[in-house]
Amino acid sequence: MNRYIEKVRKKIGEIFPKREEEQSEEEYRKVLMIRGVEAIVFLFAALAIVRGAISVLPASVTVSSSVNGRALPIYSVETEKKQIALSFDAAWGNGDTARILEILKKNNIYSTFFMTGGWVEAYPEDVKAILAAGHDLGNHSDNHKNMSQLSEQQCKEEILEVHRKVQELTGYEMFLFRPPYGDYNNRVINAASECGYYAIQWNLDSLDWKDYGVNAILDRVLNSEQLENGSIVLCHNGAKFTADALESLIKGLQDKGFEIVPVSELIYRNAYHMDAEGRQIRN
Repeated sequence: MNRYIEKVRKKIGEIFPKREEEQSEEEYRKVLMIRGVEAIVFLFAALAIVRGAISVLPASVTVSSSVNGRALPIYSVETEKKQIALSFDAAWGNGDTARILEILKKNNIYSTFFMTGGWVEAYPEDVKAILAAGHDLGNHSDNHKNMSQLSEQQCKEEILEVHRKVQELTGYEMFLFRPPYGDYNNRVINAASECGYYAIQWNLDSLDWKDYGVNAILDRVLNSEQLENGSIVLCHNGAKFTADALESLIKGLQDKGFEIVPVSELIYRNAYHMDAEGRQIRN
């Protein structure tokens, strides 16, 4: 846009060129008239371009994941829709994946599975089954390391190696990344963004990984003050009681009026900013 403004200034300056020695008064006036008409036409055209650029900018350059210099993943989403997302981290066990998929299918629920590279290599048929059932395939790093302790290049390698494995296995291009252990810093979030990923956290941990039992999972989620429109719930496909609790968890959330959607459907892809708590807000 600065380029067009500079052209406008230059063109306006040409309206009043210096009179050459051999020019008559009449010829000089004709030059001024012609230059003036040209400049006016150019000015209107340039203003139209500038006006168009300004009208586009709010819709395209309004994505910010930083708050006060701190880069944040998406913990939850501000939305008037009564929607939440159930997500499952897949890093170790696999005994209940088929059962979880069966329960989700029975209830017509779509979710998001964040998978490590090791899990993808160990259970390729389950990766294919998750995708075939219509769920998101999410990236959970290659080796489940504390990403904040890695260099930017190492972070990118952790992300892109899983991306390669899943892409070669299924053809699916992942774009959702969850840092292992919820551990991140600016370097991790920025590396994910540069790899074409939205960094995803959660605002409600089911604590299923602590193996407290079915009732503990249900109470933790359904009676939580953090359960609200736009919540992202953390579960694990390999936890001891998750599959046992899932049917009741789905029913309990639906009884509260929530529609359960995958993370990819819950989040905003553009024109958003974050608040200090990692809540994604539409501009």
